Amino acid sequence: MVTTEFVVKVAGILLGVLTRTLLPWLRKLREGKVERFHPRYLVSAAGSFLLGIIITLLVFPQFAPPGGGGGFEAIFKLFCAAFGFGFGWNALVNEAGQWAGAFEPNEKKAGT
Repeated sequence: MVTTEFVVKVAGILLGVLTRTLLPWLRKLREGKVERFHPRYLVSAAGSFLLGIIITLLVFPQFAPPGGGGGFEAIFKLFCAAFGFGFGWNALVNEAGQWAGAFEPNEKKAGT
């Protein structure tokens, strides 16, 4: 059975990964450094999402809110922790890819 805590964890990780993927792309798009969304962003995001799910489920195997209740504050704290994991894992995957040379260092500027 899928619990509220599990849904909150997955949603937090997903939104963290998507935020970490889309914000730099939107900045580059506004600056004219990219013209389209490159598929490699999705590969990085998918890897980060999977790592985030695995690590979060290991770190929070059985979430028990303080006082035995699952009130809004406890659920919100769990969401924030999961969001941070997703955001952080995507940043780590991106950096590891740069160090390994897996990604191109610079995108071509628009119009060149």
